[in-house]
Amino acid sequence: MLEKQVNTNKESSLLKNKDIYDLTKFTHLDYPNELACIVWFNGCNMRCQYCYNDDIVFNKRGNYSYAEVLEFLKTRIGLLDAVVLSGGEACAKSLVEFCRKIKNLGFLIKLDTNGTCFDNLVELVNENLLDYIALDYKAPQYKFFEVTQSNRFEEFEKTLCFLISKEVYFEVRTTIHTDLLDEEDINFMINDLHSKGYKNNYFLQRFLDTTHNIGNIHKEITPFLKESIRTDLLNIVFR
Repeated sequence: MLEKQVNTNKESSLLKNKDIYDLTKFTHLDYPNELACIVWFNGCNMRCQYCYNDDIVFNKRGNYSYAEVLEFLKTRIGLLDAVVLSGGEACAKSLVEFCRKIKNLGFLIKLDTNGTCFDNLVELVNENLLDYIALDYKAPQYKFFEVTQSNRFEEFEKTLCFLISKEVYFEVRTTIHTDLLDEEDINFMINDLHSKGYKNNYFLQRFLDTTHNIGNIHKEITPFLKESIRTDLLNIVFR
């Protein structure tokens, strides 16, 4: 009984942590066919060159606690369908208790992730706490460090193979900037996904040219040639 009370107190204490950078209270774009809010977690274990969320990535302390977000969600029961966990890298945090409470309120949960926090993600999947996962395939292994400034490809690959083996819906997506990835790289990734048994849509999204990003890159000079992308192995969706 004492051990259970200690664990409960620990969980309650974690909910007070301000790990959340921001809260988007309404979106109809980020969870397919559902009305949702977005919880933006501060911090990330990558430094993707095209990332325009650099304020989130480099921030060490957020503006909201888990408890504060849960209080907001209680006011949205019956108005919103889902919660999107994004960042930064949301899965760098232990989200089990937070997600349990979100599910108890009746919401669907979508996780946006780079796939490099394997143990945390496995725990969420095995407890059936995630309804939708968007997994970023940043780059082929031979360009992974160049694009992400990290050496975490093997962790990503482990996550990808795990999700393919599980009965959880997930999508794979890649952001394209032709200074970083060309058509040959994308075709290599398509072949890799196919060879691993991935069968869902593969989303290719264009780089968003904003006023700032981590790599200080701008609009591509070289155009991306959609017609060079192979479509015989996977269903390719351009965003």
